[in-house]
Amino acid sequence: MFSFIVNLLGMKIFNTKSILTEKRWVWIDSDKGISIILVGFGHCLATLQNHGLDLNSYPLITYLSVFLYGFRMPLFFIVSGIFISGGLKKKGLNGYSVYRADTIFYPLLVWGIIEITLSLLTSRFTHNNTTISNYFDLLIDARKTGHFWYLNALFFISVLYAFTRIALKIKPAKQFILGLALYAVSAYIHINYLNAGSLTDIFEYYIFFSIGDLISNTVLDQENVRRFSSFKIFFPLLAVFLILQYRFTQYNMQGGPDGINYVEHQMPLFFLVEALVGCTISVNFSFLLQKYNALRFLRVIGFHSLYIYCMQIIVMTITRTILLNFLKITNVPLLVTVIWTSGVVIPIVIYNLCMKFNMWWLFTFKKPKPKIQAFAENGNNAPYATLLKPSIN
Repeated sequence: MFSFIVNLLGMKIFNTKSILTEKRWVWIDSDKGISIILVGFGHCLATLQNHGLDLNSYPLITYLSVFLYGFRMPLFFIVSGIFISGGLKKKGLNGYSVYRADTIFYPLLVWGIIEITLSLLTSRFTHNNTTISNYFDLLIDARKTGHFWYLNALFFISVLYAFTRIALKIKPAKQFILGLALYAVSAYIHINYLNAGSLTDIFEYYIFFSIGDLISNTVLDQENVRRFSSFKIFFPLLAVFLILQYRFTQYNMQGGPDGINYVEHQMPLFFLVEALVGCTISVNFSFLLQKYNALRFLRVIGFHSLYIYCMQIIVMTITRTILLNFLKITNVPLLVTVIWTSGVVIPIVIYNLCMKFNMWWLFTFKKPKPKIQAFAENGNNAPYATLLKPSIN
């Protein structure tokens, strides 16, 4: 009986039953789940820096954090780009832009303001150097706010891409060429240590978004999905991936002032190849998970990826404070395990509780339609993509 109650509560808190029974692109949810977990690992180590812990005594943890870096964020842009053609066809330019403002830009402002405000209130105790100007940085130089650079870049890339696709009629192949040109500009900015604010990330990641649109028909074709779900593809890719990541990690471990971003900033061509190979094997692995219906929890995590991303640093910082300052825990592997897990699980719980208690305004400025109503409007035979709820896409 106890286990039954625990499982029931877990399904309610994590919205598991609804997610696993909805018509959704299973491999995409799994892929986003993998990516946000890896992102969480990096964020976890970042929150533990400069708090009197000897992280260097655990070289494996440090090595893994660098080894698994590089392809995580490009993958989110590619996945987002996969759905832009369908979104524009269904909503049009204006409707799509409003939708992106609702699902990306609004959470950026809400959770960015919450996080910066909390940092300001605790700055006298934590010496975090947060200032009022950081509110403006959410728009003009989002890297200064930490992880919110991603939401800033994703929103503006989405709108810019939609405008050039509809108003200027630039097709996906030419969008890719435009992306290459913008990537070259971002490489010049990085190599010469210039400051272009949020434009740098917009220029750098536009190419990945364009790749998503370019390959969308291929990866969303059910026949191709079956072809991609093959170990004959996975194992050769894995070999190439491991070799590239090994070299990538070597360079970044000796990155000097660029640190973990050395390859991204100073070796842009290698970063582009490494990111694309990493994204490809992640997608292939997700196809395999879909084929064998394995690791279903990744689908639940992937569904909530945007909400996890918005709240992750706040949750991890609070968890670290409790563990270090109140419970006096200094064991690094234990801290990493608990903080990393909390940064993935707790935001999911918070999101679903907010939905239950009608606090949707923390995540969107438009009240979500009831699930049954939204499903009925789309129709029982609607394509999976039309049934995707707002997430990190």
